[in-house]
Amino acid sequence: MIYDINDKIREECGVFGILDNDGHNVAQLTYYGLFALQHRGQESTGIAVNDSGTIIYYKDIGLVPEVFNSTILDHLKGQAAIGHVLYSPDSSNRENVQPIVLKYKSGQMAISYNGNLLNASKLRQDMEERGAIFQTNSDAELIASLISRYRIISDNIEEALIKVMKDIKGSYAFVIMTPKKLIAIRDPLGMKPLCIGKLDNSYVVASESSAVDAVGGKLIRNVNPGEIVVIQEDGIKSIQTEVTGKTKLCIFEFVYFARQDSYIDGASVYRARLEAGRRLAIEHPVDADLVIGVPDSGLIAALGYSRESSIPYGSGLIKNRYVGRTFIKPGQSQREEAVRIKLNVIRNEIEGKRIVMVDDSIVRGTTTKAIVHMLKEGGAREVHIRISSAPYKFPCHFGIDTPSAKHLVASNYSLEEIRKMVGADSLKYLSLDGLLKTPIGSDCDFCCGCFTGDYPLKVE
Repeated sequence: MIYDINDKIREECGVFGILDNDGHNVAQLTYYGLFALQHRGQESTGIAVNDSGTIIYYKDIGLVPEVFNSTILDHLKGQAAIGHVLYSPDSSNRENVQPIVLKYKSGQMAISYNGNLLNASKLRQDMEERGAIFQTNSDAELIASLISRYRIISDNIEEALIKVMKDIKGSYAFVIMTPKKLIAIRDPLGMKPLCIGKLDNSYVVASESSAVDAVGGKLIRNVNPGEIVVIQEDGIKSIQTEVTGKTKLCIFEFVYFARQDSYIDGASVYRARLEAGRRLAIEHPVDADLVIGVPDSGLIAALGYSRESSIPYGSGLIKNRYVGRTFIKPGQSQREEAVRIKLNVIRNEIEGKRIVMVDDSIVRGTTTKAIVHMLKEGGAREVHIRISSAPYKFPCHFGIDTPSAKHLVASNYSLEEIRKMVGADSLKYLSLDGLLKTPIGSDCDFCCGCFTGDYPLKVE
């Protein structure tokens, strides 16, 4: 098991695609888009390019700038491209690196996928019994095989995709590239984010609007839940499949996953985190001298707490920007040392002060404990922890890597027990009602299964 020294839950991946009508370098733009989505996955990455009907690709284990260089990108010439960044617990399996590229009835197809299918095992077993052969254990290959099977009996790939969406159950947002089309699909509950942008006369699709910004594009709109968006040289068309029930975007996009400059389903991530901090200060005030955030996801909420409480905001923790999320495989006894390599306190800022330390969540609690110890060792007189989300009690089944419930500290201990465990002078969480009000302007509802255990889809 590769432990995150930030002790955070982790998103599984991000997707990007572009169909060019202006002579842009699609591989280079996809590189920039993936770089903007790197926070969603750090284990592997890949780019596939459509060159007049022939799909060529390059993918490997590593970060975007580690895998690609100018020589590789110069060889990826074409009129359309899709890319992918992946986090996977099985990060050593190169076969699972995306995009997945294969041949089917109408030529080649490439797919970049984000999500988790609840019925993947059953679908895979059914297809294997019918003679299908799989090279990976990825849902992306399974979906591609389903498309290929239905394409045989369908007039076009759009009809095949409608049939596929009736078969698969779970969360998903994926991009498909065929010899003539770029297609974006979002699950009927809209659990995973996906948006559409425009760059001159070219179209871009991405997991987050920050990736559209990174290539110089302009956000047009989000892909609707259950929508199939088909992009070709002559324009864009939408196919809205049947949607039942309310949308259920993952609320943790606003708490932690998404980049703070992104807009998702009508709401600013930055503003949502600022509002979370503001509400946290209202719900759980405390007498203190300084508010600090845990880099990076706690910083904006800390600023919101500071503004509402009128307690000065400061930088009490410094992050080593050159340490990746999985640079080490520490055991239980090594995690505190690993935290010290990534984070350090600014003694002059915290010494003798009562500190409010704002973070987005507590998962196992090991890292929180280490940070509190570092702050007190650095001279903090008191450390009051404020968490800008509700207690994380239940594992996610929709594409987020979380420990089992037995490893989630809020699932096994009371608030007071957690406070004593991490060594804080006080510990408070934002209420779930307060959290749900933070995505200001959002036009969707949210999945809160990790807080409540009430999942939007039946989980066996």
